[in-house]
Formats: sequence, structure tokens, C-alpha cells
Amino acid sequence: MGMALLIGAIGLLDARMLGLFKGLPIGALERLVPWGVLGFVINLVTGFVFFAGAPSQYTNNIAFGLKMLFVLLAGVNVSLFYFTGLSHRVDRLGAGEDAPIAAKLIAGASLFLWFGVLYWGRMLPFIGNAF
Repeated sequence: MGMALLIGAIGLLDARMLGLFKGLPIGALERLVPWGVLGFVINLVTGFVFFAGAPSQYTNNIAFGLKMLFVLLAGVNVSLFYFTGLSHRVDRLGAGEDAPIAAKLIAGASLFLWFGVLYWGRMLPFIGNAF
């Protein structure tokens, strides 16, 4: 449920910045961001519970390390979007307007990183001998 909220909310915003759904103003889609944050918090809490239950299954698994790397990079990516002021420029875009190239790069990286988190999370039982 958490990942569906995260990918659903943030993925839609990223897709709009990349040029899809141009009929929607980006500011309206920004209202979905709190749902994405809620999804991340749900993932964080449940992930911590799984990790606390059997840490050795995760610490010795390369897929877990790559998943955490992708989560970290996704955090850096979203920080760049908000702390550089790019989010304010994007908020003002109306329907039909293109996002700046920097926003498109961040949106593309965001989609790549979050789908990487999904991929490496699914690979946990298949890579290594932890599970």
C-alpha cells in the first residue's frame, strides 16, 4: 500500500514534468505529494519492522544494499528539487506548459530511482542466500 501511494502520487507528478498529461497544471498535482510522503512513511515503518525481525537476512544481501542506495539517491534527488528552488518554478506552470529541462532531469531520475527501489526490493529473496 505504501509503495502504491508513493509511486502513484510522485510518479504522476514526475510524468507530468516529463511532458505527459499536459492538460493538467503541475500545481494541482503537487497536492498529491503528501500522499506520496505518507506512502514513504508506511514503507519506512514496515521496512524497519522487517529489518528488526531478522537483520542478518538483510545486511548480508547485496540487493538490500542496492535498494538502500537507491532510496538514498532518491532522497538526494527530491532534496535537489525542493532546496534549489526548482519546485517553485514548476509550481507556477499552467496546463500545456513545459517544465524546465532541470525539472525533467529530476523527474526522470526520480522515476528511475523509485522503480529501482521496487526492483531491488523484489530481488531480495532471489539474490544471495539470506531468505
